[in-house]
Amino acid sequence: MFDNLSQRLAKTVQNLRGKGRITDENITETLREVRMALLEADVAVPVVKRFIDAVRVKAQGADVAASLTPGQVFVSILHRELVELLGGARAGFELRAQPPYVVLLAGLQGAGKTTTAAKLARWLIESQKKRVLLVSTDVRRPAAILQLERLATQVGAGFHPSSSDGDPVQIARSAVDAARNGVYDVLIVDTAGRLHVDSELMDEARSIDAAVAAHEKLFVVDAMAGQDALNSARAFGAALDLTGIILTKADGDARGGAALSVREVTGKPIVFLGVGEKVDALQPFDPERMAGRILGMGDVVALVEQVQGKVDAAEAERLARKVVSGQRFDFYDLKGQLEQLQKMGGLGALVDKLPANLVKGAPVTAEGDQAVRRQIAIINSMTHRERRRPEIIDGSRRRRIASGSGTQVQDVNRLLKQFTEMQRMMKSMKGGKLQRMLGAFRGRGGPPGLS
Repeated sequence: MFDNLSQRLAKTVQNLRGKGRITDENITETLREVRMALLEADVAVPVVKRFIDAVRVKAQGADVAASLTPGQVFVSILHRELVELLGGARAGFELRAQPPYVVLLAGLQGAGKTTTAAKLARWLIESQKKRVLLVSTDVRRPAAILQLERLATQVGAGFHPSSSDGDPVQIARSAVDAARNGVYDVLIVDTAGRLHVDSELMDEARSIDAAVAAHEKLFVVDAMAGQDALNSARAFGAALDLTGIILTKADGDARGGAALSVREVTGKPIVFLGVGEKVDALQPFDPERMAGRILGMGDVVALVEQVQGKVDAAEAERLARKVVSGQRFDFYDLKGQLEQLQKMGGLGALVDKLPANLVKGAPVTAEGDQAVRRQIAIINSMTHRERRRPEIIDGSRRRRIASGSGTQVQDVNRLLKQFTEMQRMMKSMKGGKLQRMLGAFRGRGGPPGLS
């Protein structure tokens, strides 16, 4: 979402390199570039002005430590101000109230409220170990009720039934009773949306809020809506005492201005980011980490969390044991590793969280993800014997594999060459290094019976 903004801001500090002190003279051009980068990212003009003024005050006359360059000092100032702009630290969902903890989702039609309700339920179930009940009060769209019911089953949440001829307020009240009687920890209420803000929508949202006494009132907004997101946020903020914002479709091609403006304009923090269509594509929003990503510092913490959550430790241990015991690395093993990469969101999702200086010059991630899919297709076209014994793959087999996978013979040749190099590397790791790594899976010095 912040790719263009990040690239522009990374360039703005170049003219400060080699200077011994940050002064009005050598930051004027830099701040002009920062201003243009923010405006091009669709950040609201008043927000840009306040941000630039704050950075200027902090940057003027700032002494440069002996071990730092002015560029680094300026990035540090930008980072601190971006963190403040994005909302500073927020405690998140405390869930300390008497159950059921009621979460009300509001927003325009198409913002992704229903999907977000399911994503939030999944996050609460898996990360917070809570029992969650979902209910839809969108009686004008029966399809939305059915969608939420199916999603509730998918994420392991309870679902309180509602119908198109029901009253939204009564449905919400009965859902609170059902959550209390069913000993649910959290009730998530998905409200109706509109294509635009109107008084009927706001009145209904206020009535439901009054009926359920929601602990969290979250405004769900599409990150790609640009300045329209700010207008609708103001309207919902006036109707409801919002406690936070969920920004959806943050993995798209949006310029990011909504994320940088919505908190400043509404005074409400962003609490979650929707980063994909799948039910696990919801992340708690961390202003400090997001500021780091915008400035090209990456988000290594998120990368580690992603790896920990997606990597199959049992499969990794199985492969390590196989190599330690002297068995050959084969195409079944390679396919397993490629599929693990896909589960983590592909190369793009990983590279996006690395510092810019580490991925400079790396292949375009979209092309890399396409190459991974192509390699899996090639392996799928191999017979069982070919996967176990790649050395038997001669010219005629290569042509058959290429035809079956919809690729070219040179693609098959390239994969076989890469595979041979991986086999050689695995063979060289057979000694103590891999044994110690295998021991780490068990949390002790070395694997039993293999030392």
